[in-house]
Amino acid sequence: MKAAEKILLLLLSVLAVAFLALVLYAFLSTAGAKLDEKKLSLERTQVQLLDCAGEVIETPQGKVCYEDFPSHLPEAFIAVEDKRFYEHHGLDILRIGKAALKNLASFSFREGASTISQQLIKNTHLTHEKKLSRKFKEWKLTLALEKKYSKEQIMELYLNSIYFGHSAFGVERAASYYFAKHVSELEPAESALLAALVRSPNRYSPFRDKEACKARRDFVLSLMEEQGFLSAEEAASAKETPLPLSPHENKTVSYVSLVFEELSALFPELSTGETLTVETYFSPALQAEMEAFESETDCVLMAADNKTRGLVAYRSTVGEIRRTPASLIKPLAVYAPALEEGLLSPATPLLDERTDFGGYSPKNYDGKCLGYVSARDALAKSLNIPAVKVLNSLTPKRSAEYLKKMGLPVLKEDATLALALGGMREGFTMQELISAYMTLINGEFAPARTIQRVLDANGKPLYERQKVRERVFSEGAAYLITDMLHTAAKEGTAKKLRSLSFYVSAKTGTGGTEKGNTDAYALGYTTAHTVGVWLGNGDNSPIMATGGGVPANELYTLLKSLYQENAPAAPEKPKSVIEAALDSEEYNTAHKMVLFDPEGPAYLAKRELFLEQFAPKTVSEKFSRPQIETPHIALKNGTVCIQLPPSEYYEYEITRTGGGKTETIYRGKWQSIISDGGIQAGIEYLYTVTPYYGERAGEPVTLPAVILKESALPDDWWEE
Repeated sequence: MKAAEKILLLLLSVLAVAFLALVLYAFLSTAGAKLDEKKLSLERTQVQLLDCAGEVIETPQGKVCYEDFPSHLPEAFIAVEDKRFYEHHGLDILRIGKAALKNLASFSFREGASTISQQLIKNTHLTHEKKLSRKFKEWKLTLALEKKYSKEQIMELYLNSIYFGHSAFGVERAASYYFAKHVSELEPAESALLAALVRSPNRYSPFRDKEACKARRDFVLSLMEEQGFLSAEEAASAKETPLPLSPHENKTVSYVSLVFEELSALFPELSTGETLTVETYFSPALQAEMEAFESETDCVLMAADNKTRGLVAYRSTVGEIRRTPASLIKPLAVYAPALEEGLLSPATPLLDERTDFGGYSPKNYDGKCLGYVSARDALAKSLNIPAVKVLNSLTPKRSAEYLKKMGLPVLKEDATLALALGGMREGFTMQELISAYMTLINGEFAPARTIQRVLDANGKPLYERQKVRERVFSEGAAYLITDMLHTAAKEGTAKKLRSLSFYVSAKTGTGGTEKGNTDAYALGYTTAHTVGVWLGNGDNSPIMATGGGVPANELYTLLKSLYQENAPAAPEKPKSVIEAALDSEEYNTAHKMVLFDPEGPAYLAKRELFLEQFAPKTVSEKFSRPQIETPHIALKNGTVCIQLPPSEYYEYEITRTGGGKTETIYRGKWQSIISDGGIQAGIEYLYTVTPYYGERAGEPVTLPAVILKESALPDDWWEE
């Protein structure tokens, strides 16, 4: 035997052994694989959602019979997914061969060759792991499927089990969500769009990437024309059909939608083939409370657990809408950053008066100005002019840096002084605002999420949320802004919450145009939860509500329902925050923050909180060392008249020195004028005024010397 023949024989023997080994491996690895008809008749998706107590969350489903499919619907899927669907018996050998050659050439498993029948098996019976044993099981079960079911039955099962993104499982749910139609009412362009989504719902969603979605849909339409399902005219007309602009699901977008949005982001290639268990933070009781709210306008209601940063309930009649945040932005963009940087304290006096900032002249909501107010009161009353003044000191650029750290990116063109009042182009979602407000609890930011863990069919964690927090504010600054917002809930714009029996901080906001209000917010938080309410209309038409009205009432209801038994604790004051007493006279008259003299009467002390490093250092001595301005002295008709500076706290002692002796001419409480007629002409007199607080003498003040001459002063000297 020639050497070449021996080598060929050896090679064939090796191949035969390898083939037999492969057959044996296929037999052993698929021994337990059986077609399960219950799995094919999906009553609900294989993605199971659990609430915070581990109970199953019911997800909406919709099944459609094959007879209700318009002919172009299965044709669209056949065109892009399996053009020989009616010719093969489950496995497309030609496609498998081509895919195998491409994979060998690239040393990868990138190319697939799954038929619709294989996808149905994969979606209902198997995982997406890339193992040869799984592929053998898929082939075996696919062949069994084709023997037992007709092509029409397979297509029906397939279209009722596909995941189309945005929590839409099955073609009926997808038709409702994307087009507000039943499956039977779909047009060719709409069928092609649904077929386009299957490859990657997260990538090709018209609500995420319109260009990618249209390109993929038009590709499907071209394949339908190429394969004879559509004429050239029909395909061209379908390509001109606009994409859906917004979801058309029934008005209430459930918590489930948020879960699947997040799940799609975590697993971009999600399909029903992934048998997953998703553990969420969902609270059915609070959700029911939200669903009971009745509103004549659109609404968004959301609540999150502060400890886990998990979203526990959500209701929206307009989806994840972005709106300008109005005054809800003030604590985040203005006051908390200014506290952090030592630009102000809750007591800082701010002058509320009409101010022109280089052509920008903000007005308060009611058009009035209050003069000097504390930063605490300015925020509680949601005054606009003081907020802009503080932002002017902080700078919009610095404010935008803080907002970005809290998941609220600001466009460069929006980094202006109008940012202090929520003036921006796009705005934020309620989820973004809730996440940012939770930062104010302890200064750490973590986005609010719905998903705790994702488990595979065997209970193995595929994803587990990590407790990653980013420090934005110090604990002290967070405590101060929380305390200031507590004032807003007690006596400010959110005062409808004041009857709650527990500590709560809150902010309201009202936005609009000269035509009327368009946005009304109320957002409040305790140490345990953060809850937000928005009212408005999706089309920006005017509403009658203000943030302190209906939204605040609903916020009250939701907060009260959260704590029917155990009220949340008040926040603990960190060591970096101190309470200091200010001199209220200096504060109210001179608008200065001076520490109160401990020798003074307690009722004159104005108590306020400060970050210790930024607290006032100057201590008033007006009681421990009484001081006065130099009184005015003059002669009138032979009488010395001394005008005392006003004081309701001091007594005055006035002494006269002249003619070789010193006498006390007055000791007592303040009088406007003290007169002394007991002087003689030609003698120089010196008067000394000493203020007293109790028995504590202050600094004596000696007045200019006077001499009585023969000529008298004019009667009207005093008026001069």
